[in-house]
Amino acid sequence: MTSITMPITGLNCAGCARRAEKALGGVDGVDEASVNFATRTAHVDFHSPASIGGLVAALAEAGYPAREREYRFRVDGLTCAGCVRRSEQSLASVDGVTSASVNLATHQAVVRAIPGMVSIPALEAAAATAGYPIAPLAEAAMVEPDHQAAEIAALRRKTILAAALTLPVFVLEMGGHAFPAFAQWLDSTIGHTPVRLLELVLTTLILAGPGRVFFARGWPALRRGAPDMNTLVALGAGAAWAYSAVATLAPGLLPAGTAHVYFEAAAMIVTLILLGRWLEARARGRAGAAIEALIGLRPETALVEIDGHAVERSVEALVPGDIVRVRPGERIPVDGAVVKGTSFVDESMLTGEPQPVEKAPGAIVTGGTVNGAGALSFRVTEVGENTVLARIVRMVSDAQGAKLPIQSQVDRITAWFVPAVIAIAALTTLVWLVFGPQPALARALVAGVSVLVIACPCAMGLATPMSIMVGTGRAAELGILFRGGDALQGLQSVGLVAFDKTGTLTEGRPEVGEIVATGPITADRALALAAAVEALSEHPLARAIAGAAAGRGLDVPAAEDFSAIPGRGARARVDGHDVAVGSARMMDDLAVVPDTLADRARGFAEAAQTPVFVAVDGAAVLLLAIADPIKPDARQAIDALHAAGLKVAMISGDTEATARAVADRLGIEDVVAEVLPDGKRAAVIGLRQRHGPVGFVGDGINDAPALAEADVGIAIGTGTDVAIESADVVLMSGNPSGIATAIELSRATMRNIRQNLFWAFGYNVVLIPVAAGVFYPATGLMLSPALAAGAMAFSSVFVVTNALRLRRFGAAGGTPPRGGKRSRHAPALEVAPAQ
Repeated sequence: MTSITMPITGLNCAGCARRAEKALGGVDGVDEASVNFATRTAHVDFHSPASIGGLVAALAEAGYPAREREYRFRVDGLTCAGCVRRSEQSLASVDGVTSASVNLATHQAVVRAIPGMVSIPALEAAAATAGYPIAPLAEAAMVEPDHQAAEIAALRRKTILAAALTLPVFVLEMGGHAFPAFAQWLDSTIGHTPVRLLELVLTTLILAGPGRVFFARGWPALRRGAPDMNTLVALGAGAAWAYSAVATLAPGLLPAGTAHVYFEAAAMIVTLILLGRWLEARARGRAGAAIEALIGLRPETALVEIDGHAVERSVEALVPGDIVRVRPGERIPVDGAVVKGTSFVDESMLTGEPQPVEKAPGAIVTGGTVNGAGALSFRVTEVGENTVLARIVRMVSDAQGAKLPIQSQVDRITAWFVPAVIAIAALTTLVWLVFGPQPALARALVAGVSVLVIACPCAMGLATPMSIMVGTGRAAELGILFRGGDALQGLQSVGLVAFDKTGTLTEGRPEVGEIVATGPITADRALALAAAVEALSEHPLARAIAGAAAGRGLDVPAAEDFSAIPGRGARARVDGHDVAVGSARMMDDLAVVPDTLADRARGFAEAAQTPVFVAVDGAAVLLLAIADPIKPDARQAIDALHAAGLKVAMISGDTEATARAVADRLGIEDVVAEVLPDGKRAAVIGLRQRHGPVGFVGDGINDAPALAEADVGIAIGTGTDVAIESADVVLMSGNPSGIATAIELSRATMRNIRQNLFWAFGYNVVLIPVAAGVFYPATGLMLSPALAAGAMAFSSVFVVTNALRLRRFGAAGGTPPRGGKRSRHAPALEVAPAQ
């Protein structure tokens, strides 16, 4: 029996504790479970089949998730999908670990564990025992360029040394076969035996030197009953060397006519596979360039104001509240708020938008962006892992290390692949020994070794993670952040994209246009009363009305007894009057609306402007037409989605007439209008029932329920927006054209994954039988182990190179995603959000 104590979140009362206890007690294998509401912990006694992961899952499903801590490690020794699975199993076996995920492309592991139940030394010991040692990764560094460079340099040295030693072996052995006169010259000058002894020495140096890694990792893995790619190479090259050594040193031990040597095969196997790994490592380094570029955006030092003087300090030494000076052309070191100076800042590295953004006192600046011609001083607000840049790096790293649902199917197959290859090689050798023509022993060796070295679990293991790594890295360069693998895979199947209107299709900066007054109160007096009510509201329309009053220089009185009616408007007591500001739906309940105002309101709505009424003491006395400019690229974005075969819908709180007028001008065919803020989630559900998987586009704050309900939630906003922490996909710029780009990139990445998987599995299915000699009876030809090794090395390089093609992906429709150009089809239209 096992006993554990784990911290729990989400407990708000004793009833929560009872429900959490019930959830834990319902897990098969739990003997006793108790939850302490005071300490927010659960104590559980359990036995098999219960597990820590199962307990954590039960708590999460009940709504009381266990508190977990995430650890990140660099993993050494990974060469194939089998290595990944065994490394994950070793980490997951440590008590307290709830999940472990290892990525072959990034050579990183993400381990989630219950705090206090697991230690880094315990994880390191488990990983080392399995043969895949780990080293903790710093929180700020999702990649380790120095380690990658060292790995590439080491593989380069090994490959060059192996090639230099292999060349004479290849010339001596294969030159004699290709040119009989050359073989006769060698025999007459050097002698047959000395040539073989020289080949033996050179091949031994190759296997003991640059090729030692295969034996150092392959044999222990075989002894543990967990063979991997290194095992296949060690068995293949070792068998060819051993047989050739016997044929050279003790030929009498072999049957007559079978004392052939295969030193060139053993040498070429090692050299070609090292070459493949070197090329693969270089390609993986290029695939990780996106994160390296993001990390490189942050400068090392900053100028901090101390007693009126600027002192240079390390960025790591900055703390919130410091005043930092930024000179023209310098990169902003951390996040902050401008306190002095004006300038234009290039934020394209984060948002993808090329136009510099004006910054003045009070404006937010983001670490990693570049200051223009002006000088700025700003107060530090966020440092370290809390900066926008650090959060983006973490998000990209999480996406690159994510496992797509399709990967679980691949993992189940690759778990048995290497043992199956060894079994096929053994069976191939046996069949050739029993049924093969003479010299049967030599032919059996060639066939068995070829099967071992032609099999390529590396390609299967790299097929998915390499595409994810490159695809999400390219997305980051385009200002698109995927929060996980599910979003990357799910976005390709979305059939309809639903937009929230305000802040996505429009600029989100409504302004008061035409004003119509009626009744005994003047327009200015009514507007001042309305501004008094809206001064207490945070709604975009409230700011527009307050701005209109300020623009006219009106004296705005104070309001009391304020109350907001979501989706309709607001009301308050001002200067002894009951004042209500809102939509026609609100007026139906609170005020009498003259026919003249009602008629004008319908006209405003048909012109795609939002009509807002102002009522005083139960009578509507003022009508405001409020407009919010449509984003210049909104029509272009809708056209791009249509071109991609997608349906588009708009969800709006506006009246049906206003929403339909906007939709008609943007080319949107499906409109859900007059939706209250809490009704957007229901609107998404309804759209899914009619059209299938839905992607919802919102600002990531007010639209959180709809974003969560959608099959894929897409938050649109700037890099300093809370939207970074919302939704499944984040568009760092405010350009809606990025949505089509994100969908096309998702499709391209999944297409690339399918290509890689087809190649990886097809390669093995076709060439393993070829290596086994299935076609020998028909052709009389057998595959050389050296050619088999070359094919194996090429297979991995092919997968990696195919994934790297995603780095050339462009924006949907062939237009740059980095904003700026107004669509020729975008109408000069202004609309406003509904109150």
